[in-house]
Amino acid sequence: MKSQRELSEEQAAEVGAEVYVYGYALVTLEMTRRVTTNTTEPAGMRAPMGQFAHAREFPPVTYRDVPGANADTLYSVAWLDLGKEPYILDIPDAEGRYFVMGLLDGWSQVFQAPGTRSTGTGRQTYAITGPNWTGDLPAGVIQYRSATNLVWILGRIYTTGTPEDYERVHAFQDGVALVPLSAYGGEFTPPRGEVNSDIDMTTSTTTQVMNMDAAAYFKLLASLLKHNPPTTTDAPMVAKMAQIGLVPGEDWDVSALDPTVAKGLAQAPQTALTAMKAHAPNAGRIRNGWVTSFPTGVYGTDYLHRALLNWQGPGWNRPEDAVYPLTRVDADGNALNGANTYVLHFASGQLPPVNGFWSLTMYDSEGFFVPNPLDRVNLSQRDDFTFNDDGSLDLHIQHDSPGKDNEANWLPSPSGPFALFLRLYWPKDDAPSILDGSWMPPAVRVAN
Repeated sequence: MKSQRELSEEQAAEVGAEVYVYGYALVTLEMTRRVTTNTTEPAGMRAPMGQFAHAREFPPVTYRDVPGANADTLYSVAWLDLGKEPYILDIPDAEGRYFVMGLLDGWSQVFQAPGTRSTGTGRQTYAITGPNWTGDLPAGVIQYRSATNLVWILGRIYTTGTPEDYERVHAFQDGVALVPLSAYGGEFTPPRGEVNSDIDMTTSTTTQVMNMDAAAYFKLLASLLKHNPPTTTDAPMVAKMAQIGLVPGEDWDVSALDPTVAKGLAQAPQTALTAMKAHAPNAGRIRNGWVTSFPTGVYGTDYLHRALLNWQGPGWNRPEDAVYPLTRVDADGNALNGANTYVLHFASGQLPPVNGFWSLTMYDSEGFFVPNPLDRVNLSQRDDFTFNDDGSLDLHIQHDSPGKDNEANWLPSPSGPFALFLRLYWPKDDAPSILDGSWMPPAVRVAN
C-alpha cells in the first residue's frame, strides 16, 4: 500500500473520499453534541454533558425548527464522556409503557437498547463504560460497554399526548437518573455547564459539517479518534488513513502533507458527499412507492450506508425497535400533491404488524408539519377510526375535508407537494413481518 508521499493527486482524492465517508458519523455526532450540550443547565432539548434533556410535549403543528418532528414519543436525551469514569443509568418502572433508551457510540452504532422490547418495563440499572475501563460495579448493576468514550443516550417514550398521559410520562422522565460511578449511591448535584460562544447555534449541524473544507474535517476527525478509536474490523480503513497521514491517536495537519496529496484531499468532501447521495436509492427496500432504509443502527463496516443515514439525520434505532418507511409518490409513481385526493387502504387484518405502535405522519415538501383545521399531524393506532364493513381501513389523505363521516380517517395535506412517513415501533418478527420485508405498506392511490 502506498504512503502519502507516493500518492498522485487523483489517488489522494479517492483515498480522502473514502476516509471522509468513514469518519462522517463520528464528526456528525460530535457536531450534534456540541450544539445540544452548549448550555449551563437543562433547557428544552439541550442539557450539559452528563445530564438529561427531556421533551415535555409534542411539537405544535406550527413547529419549524427541525424537519421530521415526532408526534408519538417524548424524547429523553443525554451525552456522556466516559473518558474519566463510567456513568450509572437508572430507569424507573415504566408500568407497561412502551419506551426504548437507545445507547449510541460515537460511530452511531446502537450498542444496547434497553426498553420494553429488550429488557421489559420494570426498574433497571446499568453502568455505561468506556472501551478501556476495568473495575468493579455495585451489585445488581449491569454493564454496557461502549466502543467509544462518546455516548449518546437517545430515549423515546410513547404517549397518547393527553394532559393526563403527559403527566405520567413526565413522572417517568423525572425518575430516570444519570450519575458518575463515583457518585452512585450518594448525593450528587450535576455541575453547571459552560457555554462556548464560538459554537454556531443557528446553522444546522448537517450544514456545518458539509461546510467544512478537507483540512478542517480531517483535523477534527484526527482529534476525535484519540478518544473514540477505530474497532479491530476497521483495520483496512486505518491503513488507508495512514496514506494521508492520519493516524489514530495523533494530531493531523494538512501543512505537513505533500502538496500533491493536499491538493487531492481538497476534492474529497465533494466527492464523498456525491457518493453518499448516490447511495440513497440502494439504502434499503423500495416497494409500493415506499422507501425503507435498512439496516439501521448497526452498520458493521458498511461505512457508506452509515454515512448516508447520518447525513439524513443521526439517531436511528435498530430495526428490531423501529422501522421508518417514507413515500413521496402514489401507486403510479407520480409525486404526491394536495391538488389530488388519495386513499391508503389496509385490507382486513393487514394493519402494520407491530408490538409497540404505528403512526402515519404528514410532512410538507420541506419536512415540516402541515397546519390544518384539525391541528392533526398524524394518524395512528390510538385514533378511533371508522372501519369498512369488511374490516378494512381507508385513510383519506387530502387537503380538504372528506366529509364529516370520514374525518376520523382524514390526514390533512398541504395544497402542494408532501411526503408521508410511517413509524413502526417494535415490529413483530412472525410472518408477515416488516423486518424480513414480507409486509410492506400498501401503495397510496388516487381516490376514484
